[in-house]
Amino acid sequence: MRAMEPTSHRVPGRDGVEIRVLEWSREGVPFVMLHGFGNDAHVWDDFAPVVAPYYRVLAVDLRGHGDSAWDPERRYDYEFHIGDLERVLETLGVERFVLVGHSLGGRVATLFAGQHPGRLAGLVLVDSGPALDPRGVTRIRVDIEKTVTGDGTFGSPAEYERGLARAYPVARPEALARMARHGVRQRADGRWERKTDPAFHAGRAGMSEAEAEERERVVEKRLWEALAKVPCPALVVRGAASDILSPDTADRMAEDALPDGRLAVVARASHSVMVDNPEGFAEAVSEFALG
Repeated sequence: MRAMEPTSHRVPGRDGVEIRVLEWSREGVPFVMLHGFGNDAHVWDDFAPVVAPYYRVLAVDLRGHGDSAWDPERRYDYEFHIGDLERVLETLGVERFVLVGHSLGGRVATLFAGQHPGRLAGLVLVDSGPALDPRGVTRIRVDIEKTVTGDGTFGSPAEYERGLARAYPVARPEALARMARHGVRQRADGRWERKTDPAFHAGRAGMSEAEAEERERVVEKRLWEALAKVPCPALVVRGAASDILSPDTADRMAEDALPDGRLAVVARASHSVMVDNPEGFAEAVSEFALG
């Protein structure tokens, strides 16, 4: 894998929210990637060069993340991410394509696939599924609380990087440095803040535990139903040490829910598979995408 510098585009999403898209190559079937919560399009930097010679490789910053705009009305439900993707694809002239999504991006990809099954040439879901392991959900919340302390700002990107090292214990130093570099921006007062909108989960914060559980049940049902509508070849990628996607859920997705599904388990990786073991991730997805 060799480093490649992507081209950055800014295109309108749903309701005029500006979306940033990275493009590594322009020839071939489009290969569109969606990151997870708290990340940005640069999380695919190690993997993009692997498929760039064969696909038109694109990665999207979800609204409220990376260099995409924050929504002033705090509209961060799945339907708005799907709407953004629809507008981005229209603007860039993308019709039939391969869709890849990690974590939150995987859920957006699943719901998009259920609504537009005929547009997909392939689907890759990276440690993302209809049912989430509560242990991992709790761990991610604790990691965020440990990384973002006090007023939520940092004295430097290096300070943020030290917090990331606790949240990504097996990630390589160069990956952590890149995540820190792209994950924060400097404010007028000289302090640094995360690019992820702190209001991203504001809607859920006002819910009772029972309301949140009911919301998740409704979403889970929609996701299982969406998987059943996907006719194209689909790959479920699970980190062997994942605490988000359980082995049972991954098996059910690949063997029962998806009409043409298969499963790849990547060793030495937890939830952030492409960061924890970039070579293992690249091998698993390349075997699927390149044949």
